[in-house]
Amino acid sequence: MTTADSVNAPLDTEIGALQGGSADLGQYAGRPVLIVNVASKCGLTPQYTGLEKLHERYAEQGFTVLGVPCNQFMGQEPGSAEEISEFCSATYGVTFPMTEKIEVNGEDRHPLYARLTGFADAEGHSGDVRWNFEKFLIGRNGEVVARFSPRTEPDAPEVVAAVEAQLG
Repeated sequence: MTTADSVNAPLDTEIGALQGGSADLGQYAGRPVLIVNVASKCGLTPQYTGLEKLHERYAEQGFTVLGVPCNQFMGQEPGSAEEISEFCSATYGVTFPMTEKIEVNGEDRHPLYARLTGFADAEGHSGDVRWNFEKFLIGRNGEVVARFSPRTEPDAPEVVAAVEAQLG
Protein backbone atom coordinates (compact mmCIF):
# COMPACT_ATOMS: atom_id res chain seq x y z
CA MET A 1 0.00 0.00 0.00
CA THR A 2 1.38 3.44 -0.88
CA THR A 3 1.71 6.30 1.54
CA ALA A 4 -1.14 8.17 -0.16
CA ASP A 5 -3.38 5.12 0.14
CA SER A 6 -2.53 4.69 3.81
CA VAL A 7 -3.54 8.29 4.51
CA ASN A 8 -6.64 8.25 2.35
CA ALA A 9 -8.28 4.92 3.16
CA PRO A 10 -8.89 4.72 6.92
CA LEU A 11 -12.15 2.78 6.54
CA ASP A 12 -10.22 -0.06 4.86
CA THR A 13 -8.61 -0.83 8.24
CA GLU A 14 -9.59 -3.83 10.31
CA ILE A 15 -10.43 -3.11 13.95
CA GLY A 16 -12.43 -4.98 16.56
CA ALA A 17 -15.70 -3.82 18.06
CA LEU A 18 -15.80 -2.97 21.78
CA GLN A 19 -17.94 -6.00 22.60
CA GLY A 20 -15.97 -8.37 20.35
CA GLY A 21 -16.05 -9.30 16.70
CA SER A 22 -15.26 -6.86 13.91
CA ALA A 23 -16.22 -3.19 13.93
CA ASP A 24 -16.61 -3.59 10.12
CA LEU A 25 -15.57 -0.08 9.11
CA GLY A 26 -16.48 -0.95 5.52
CA GLN A 27 -20.15 -0.52 6.45
CA TYR A 28 -19.51 3.23 6.60
CA ALA A 29 -18.26 3.50 3.02
CA GLY A 30 -19.93 6.44 1.29
CA ARG A 31 -21.03 7.90 4.62
CA PRO A 32 -19.41 10.57 6.79
CA VAL A 33 -17.91 9.26 10.05
CA LEU A 34 -16.44 11.24 12.95
CA ILE A 35 -13.75 9.08 14.56
CA VAL A 36 -12.90 10.13 18.12
CA ASN A 37 -10.43 8.61 20.59
CA VAL A 38 -12.37 8.54 23.86
CA ALA A 39 -11.70 8.05 27.56
CA SER A 40 -13.97 7.66 30.59
CA LYS A 41 -11.86 9.44 33.21
CA CYS A 42 -10.76 12.60 31.40
CA GLY A 43 -11.67 16.23 31.93
CA LEU A 44 -13.02 16.14 28.38
CA THR A 45 -15.22 13.07 29.00
CA PRO A 46 -18.39 15.23 29.10
CA GLN A 47 -17.90 15.58 25.32
CA TYR A 48 -19.69 12.22 25.13
CA THR A 49 -22.92 14.23 25.51
CA GLY A 50 -22.15 16.39 22.48
CA LEU A 51 -20.93 13.42 20.45
CA GLU A 52 -24.16 11.54 21.13
CA LYS A 53 -26.26 14.60 20.20
CA LEU A 54 -24.30 15.02 16.96
CA HIS A 55 -24.75 11.33 16.18
CA GLU A 56 -28.49 11.45 16.88
CA ARG A 57 -28.98 14.69 14.91
CA TYR A 58 -27.49 13.35 11.67
CA ALA A 59 -27.81 9.55 11.93
CA GLU A 60 -30.86 9.40 9.66
CA GLN A 61 -28.79 11.16 6.98
CA GLY A 62 -26.12 8.46 7.13
CA PHE A 63 -23.67 10.08 9.58
CA THR A 64 -22.15 8.27 12.54
CA VAL A 65 -19.75 8.93 15.36
CA LEU A 66 -17.27 6.14 16.03
CA GLY A 67 -15.74 6.06 19.51
CA VAL A 68 -12.27 4.58 19.87
CA PRO A 69 -11.27 3.97 23.50
CA CYS A 70 -7.63 4.67 24.29
CA ASN A 71 -5.71 4.46 27.56
CA GLN A 72 -2.51 6.21 26.41
CA PHE A 73 -3.16 9.60 27.99
CA MET A 74 -2.45 9.39 31.73
CA GLY A 75 -4.32 6.06 31.97
CA GLN A 76 -7.72 7.75 31.60
CA GLU A 77 -9.43 4.73 29.99
CA PRO A 78 -8.43 1.86 32.30
CA GLY A 79 -11.63 -0.18 32.13
CA SER A 80 -12.48 -3.43 30.42
CA ALA A 81 -14.71 -3.47 27.34
CA GLU A 82 -17.71 -4.22 29.58
CA GLU A 83 -16.87 -1.39 31.98
CA ILE A 84 -16.39 1.10 29.13
CA SER A 85 -19.66 0.06 27.52
CA GLU A 86 -21.60 0.28 30.77
CA PHE A 87 -20.10 3.67 31.66
CA CYS A 88 -20.87 5.18 28.25
CA SER A 89 -24.40 3.82 28.16
CA ALA A 90 -25.38 4.54 31.78
CA THR A 91 -23.63 7.90 32.17
CA TYR A 92 -24.01 9.48 28.73
CA GLY A 93 -26.63 7.37 26.92
CA VAL A 94 -24.15 6.60 24.16
CA THR A 95 -25.69 4.73 21.23
CA PHE A 96 -22.97 5.31 18.61
CA PRO A 97 -20.62 2.39 17.86
CA MET A 98 -17.38 1.87 19.75
CA THR A 99 -14.26 -0.06 18.78
CA GLU A 100 -11.92 -2.11 20.88
CA LYS A 101 -9.45 -0.18 23.06
CA ILE A 102 -6.33 0.64 21.04
CA GLU A 103 -3.19 2.77 21.02
CA VAL A 104 -3.33 5.88 18.85
CA ASN A 105 0.32 6.93 19.14
CA GLY A 106 3.74 5.37 19.31
CA GLU A 107 5.26 2.11 18.21
CA ASP A 108 2.03 0.15 18.78
CA ARG A 109 -0.22 2.73 17.09
CA HIS A 110 -3.18 0.95 15.50
CA PRO A 111 -3.16 1.02 11.67
CA LEU A 112 -6.39 3.07 11.75
CA TYR A 113 -4.58 5.91 13.48
CA ALA A 114 -1.50 5.47 11.32
CA ARG A 115 -3.83 6.42 8.47
CA LEU A 116 -5.63 9.24 10.29
CA THR A 117 -2.73 11.13 11.84
CA GLY A 118 -1.15 12.17 8.54
CA PHE A 119 -3.97 14.68 8.09
CA ALA A 120 -3.45 18.19 9.49
CA ASP A 121 -6.06 20.20 11.38
CA ALA A 122 -6.92 23.85 10.64
CA GLU A 123 -3.90 25.00 12.71
CA GLY A 124 -1.56 22.75 10.72
CA HIS A 125 -1.10 20.05 13.39
CA SER A 126 -0.54 16.60 11.95
CA GLY A 127 1.10 13.55 13.44
CA ASP A 128 0.50 12.25 16.94
CA VAL A 129 -2.88 12.60 18.61
CA ARG A 130 -2.52 15.26 21.28
CA TRP A 131 -5.04 14.03 23.86
CA ASN A 132 -8.33 12.23 24.36
CA PHE A 133 -11.23 13.38 22.16
CA GLU A 134 -9.24 14.39 19.08
CA LYS A 135 -11.65 14.16 16.16
CA PHE A 136 -11.19 13.03 12.54
CA LEU A 137 -13.99 13.45 10.01
CA ILE A 138 -14.05 10.90 7.20
CA GLY A 139 -15.98 12.19 4.20
CA ARG A 140 -18.30 10.36 1.85
CA ASN A 141 -15.25 9.77 -0.36
CA GLY A 142 -13.65 7.67 2.41
CA GLU A 143 -10.84 10.17 3.01
CA VAL A 144 -10.05 12.34 6.02
CA VAL A 145 -11.59 15.75 5.32
CA ALA A 146 -11.16 17.46 8.70
CA ARG A 147 -9.32 17.10 11.99
CA PHE A 148 -10.31 18.85 15.20
CA SER A 149 -8.34 19.34 18.41
CA PRO A 150 -9.39 17.57 21.60
CA ARG A 151 -10.78 20.78 23.11
CA THR A 152 -13.03 21.47 20.11
CA GLU A 153 -16.52 20.60 21.29
CA PRO A 154 -18.62 18.28 19.10
CA ASP A 155 -21.23 21.03 18.66
CA ALA A 156 -18.67 23.68 17.67
CA PRO A 157 -19.70 25.53 14.49
CA GLU A 158 -16.69 24.24 12.56
CA VAL A 159 -17.50 20.61 13.41
CA VAL A 160 -21.19 20.96 12.56
CA ALA A 161 -20.37 22.78 9.30
CA ALA A 162 -17.86 20.09 8.27
CA VAL A 163 -20.38 17.30 8.99
CA GLU A 164 -23.18 19.11 7.16
CA ALA A 165 -20.89 19.71 4.16
CA GLN A 166 -20.40 15.95 3.89
CA LEU A 167 -24.14 15.31 4.12
CA GLY A 168 -25.12 17.88 1.52
